[in-house]
Amino acid sequence: MRIRLWLVWLLLAVGLLTGCSVWPERKPQKWTDVTGGESLERAFWNDLKAKNWKDLEPHIASNYVLVTPDGTFDHAQALERWKSLDLQDYSLGDFNIQLSGNAYIVSYSVIIRGTFAGKPLPTTPLRAMSVWQQYARDWLTLAHSATPATDNPQNTAK
Repeated sequence: MRIRLWLVWLLLAVGLLTGCSVWPERKPQKWTDVTGGESLERAFWNDLKAKNWKDLEPHIASNYVLVTPDGTFDHAQALERWKSLDLQDYSLGDFNIQLSGNAYIVSYSVIIRGTFAGKPLPTTPLRAMSVWQQYARDWLTLAHSATPATDNPQNTAK
């Protein structure tokens, strides 16, 4: 009886220890899956790649500002730039997320592959930062900045 009880406890312990690694991490793909700053960025990039403007646009504030090495762009200008982007693949990593009241400040690294206005995108990793604010039950991005990284990201993950 003692051996059987010990065996049951051993199997239970092994089952609990492997439970976290049996199923892969579920990365949010839709706005309804959002749980925090990282998942907001993942939903944003997923819609950008899919050119899903119907779901993406409601999450961009009317006073949105995009800052890149090419300049500063308002809401309408940013949308036009993104519509010229053909994103084939991207990788996000090195997340640093700060919560400030009802806003997330999310900085991270991103590597993108694709074309912009028919020309290949540089393969240089980017450092990016977005500001997200919650309004009622929804999240809006207020600002985004991206600049080429001067060093390679350490923990880039898909």
